[in-house]
Amino acid sequence: MHWITDVKYVDGHKLKVKFENNEYKIVDLKSYLDGKIFEPLKDISYFKNVTLNKDIDTVVWPNNADFSPDFLYEVGQTIK
Repeated sequence: MHWITDVKYVDGHKLKVKFENNEYKIVDLKSYLDGKIFEPLKDISYFKNVTLNKDIDTVVWPNNADFSPDFLYEVGQTIK
């Protein structure tokens, strides 16, 4: 099981995510924004409001949309 220790907006619907194992991944969420809770995230200005919720160790947005850290780890592209 993974958890997130840091997140930064990159561009478009991409985030740079740091995991508990100090691995960084670029995660492009554009194709995963289906459903009512994720609809607001399609707007780039809203998507940029991403934060790290340390209580649940993952990324969240003001409307409480979030993604599982394990999902983000799986779909992310490792960077150095």
